[in-house]
Amino acid sequence: MEWYWLLTLIFAAFLALMLLGLPIAFAFMAINIVCAYVFWNGWAGLDQLMLSISDSVTHFTIVSVPLFVLMGEVMFRSGIASRMMDVLDGWFGRLPGRLALLSVAGGTVFAGLTGSGSAATAMLGKLLVPDMEKRGYRSVMSLGPIMASGGLAIMIPPSALGVLLAALAQFSVGDFLIAIIVPGLMMSAAYAIYVITRCYLQPQLAPRYPVERMRLGARLKLTAIYIFPLFFIMFLVVGLIFLGVATPTESAALGALGTFVLAAAYGGLTWRMTKDSMMSSLRITVMLLMIITGSTAFSQILAFTGATTGLAEIATSGKEILGPMTIVVIMQLILIVMGMFMEPLSIMMLTVPIYFPVIKAFGYNEIWFGAIMLLNMEMATISPPFGLNLFVMKGVAPTGTTMGQVYAASIPFLLLDLAVMVLLLAFPELILWIPERN
Repeated sequence: MEWYWLLTLIFAAFLALMLLGLPIAFAFMAINIVCAYVFWNGWAGLDQLMLSISDSVTHFTIVSVPLFVLMGEVMFRSGIASRMMDVLDGWFGRLPGRLALLSVAGGTVFAGLTGSGSAATAMLGKLLVPDMEKRGYRSVMSLGPIMASGGLAIMIPPSALGVLLAALAQFSVGDFLIAIIVPGLMMSAAYAIYVITRCYLQPQLAPRYPVERMRLGARLKLTAIYIFPLFFIMFLVVGLIFLGVATPTESAALGALGTFVLAAAYGGLTWRMTKDSMMSSLRITVMLLMIITGSTAFSQILAFTGATTGLAEIATSGKEILGPMTIVVIMQLILIVMGMFMEPLSIMMLTVPIYFPVIKAFGYNEIWFGAIMLLNMEMATISPPFGLNLFVMKGVAPTGTTMGQVYAASIPFLLLDLAVMVLLLAFPELILWIPERN
């Protein structure tokens, strides 16, 4: 049977299992088991599958994933995040859309402390949306900035999804975590500029209200107590990688340890908090590791059937007609469409084994393409109709908020993400200049 018929059959079986309600990781594993038995000589193929699964999750880099997840859980459950938001609030004065700006700033800082976009969205929504509604904010300025800023946790290290993408595509995790800093900050800046500009032009979207003035000395004191230590945690995670002092796994371990020390210093380190953080991190980590094992085996099966080579040859031949950059743009458009209906991990499992051989064939830098793909995964979390953060936002929004309002609030920020993506496609050095200097 030709490779394209095999590929069609595999994807049809996968979609059928998903429609039956089987979780994505189990659907992939079921397909892998059947394909390994059929294509790899029966029971010997299943033995090879077990070896592949073991190899995919027993290397040092993967250890950073549960540690990054644990950092975010401790930040939420110990109260560090809420203290951070209170201090940031004191610095925004009477700027247009100050609460929306607060969500952007809070999402940006918190993104540097955890790799969970949905958790950041839930935290920001619970803290800010009730006050925004009380102040008369329209949904586009209350829901939109929170959903978009929560998703920055995907684009600013430590990013668990970024580590997974680098592991699946098999390029340097450390260089990738450093490379996504600039794109993440560009997105944050775009959100802030949009909020200030639109609230200035349409003040009814975010009515101004009297703000209690805080003396500069008091603000500086609170910042020194509750904000500066967070930057030290960021330094442990990202700075040590940049300086070449520690590997991503070692930096993740230091960051997790620093988070526990900080929780103890603020009086939030309790047995209950530690237990809940550990259990939640364990559940998330098991899911992520199953995703890695399934995707790795799936990549090997595609390579064995000839699908990977066949797709790369088609793309390479299309390069002569359309040009390589046009093919890359088409790849991103496909990801955008997939993001409307699937969650990021599923998209990565399906596309990484197919996309990155093509990128290698074109001679493009894998880290550059990976960063743009990761931005696309962030967009998927707020893309109607099934973006994950849309439903997280609906869950924490005030009673009476409709999904239509949530969808409408996400559109401007999707367009901002798209504008940043165009810049990254046009100017690869925005992504690559820090790793190349390191």
